Amino acid sequence: MKKLLFFACVLSFYVSAAQDETVKKLRTDSERKIAKDANDTSRKVWRKGGLYSLNLSQGSLSNWAAGGEDFSLALNSLFSLYAFYKKDKHSWDNTFDFNLGYVKTTSLGSRKNDDRFDLLSKYGYAISNKISVSGLFNLRSQFFRGYTYTDNVKTFSSAFMAPGYLLLSAGLDYKPNKDLSIFFSPATARWVIVRDTALANKGLYGVTPGKKSILEFGAFASINYFKEFNKVLTYKARVDLFSNYRNNPQNVDLYMTNALNVKISKVLSATWGLDLIYDDDARLFGPNKNSPALQVKSLVGVGLLVKF
Repeated sequence: MKKLLFFACVLSFYVSAAQDETVKKLRTDSERKIAKDANDTSRKVWRKGGLYSLNLSQGSLSNWAAGGEDFSLALNSLFSLYAFYKKDKHSWDNTFDFNLGYVKTTSLGSRKNDDRFDLLSKYGYAISNKISVSGLFNLRSQFFRGYTYTDNVKTFSSAFMAPGYLLLSAGLDYKPNKDLSIFFSPATARWVIVRDTALANKGLYGVTPGKKSILEFGAFASINYFKEFNKVLTYKARVDLFSNYRNNPQNVDLYMTNALNVKISKVLSATWGLDLIYDDDARLFGPNKNSPALQVKSLVGVGLLVKF
């Protein structure tokens, strides 16, 4: 009887120990599933936001095809949105910018100085950690009529989708970090649209006189940089390069924007913007008004800034 009790105690001990080990194992497995791996650095699927600014600005223009004063004091507004998606191998970058400004002069009264909208959407599928196969869509134009001024002579030069640039491109996108992307495509289609009949009849912006659009095919590169250094300083830059295989491919079109925002207080900010454009088909300049030129616009202002 004593031996039987002894063996019963030993058996109970081993069963109890086995149960404890099983419970510990189940608890450990459960904690592993619930706890986040220390090596998991995944971010939110969407990174989005934007800003709105309203500034009193001092502006300077040189050879600006969309029209405006060479030097002016202006009330300028910027509405900018971004939404960046990233999950697994898929990415989708979207930006929208809209600029609108009015200038006051003593000689020609009050008139629009700057108007531009720009929609960019890019989808990518990763083939490595930093390179994706991507497709890009871009639409760029303005909403209102624009004029150039030479010796106080007002000349109609632009309107909604006159010109308008619609671009479709497929290529490779290199992203060394979350702030910078470099896109390149050897096969890009770009439509230059001039909807206004008066401007189209003059053959402006590269269209055949009387025609309202032209299809260009060429190589395209786009460099985009967006950095929020802190809650005070934000910088956004973009450089687009396009070479038209069908007409003077060596004359590369340039579109470059720079925007620096410094938040002074909760609602007050200082801003600086610099835009550079060279379009070989925008032949509105020179002594005979039939030559291309580098278009330069600079705006320095102080005003309201709301980030969201």
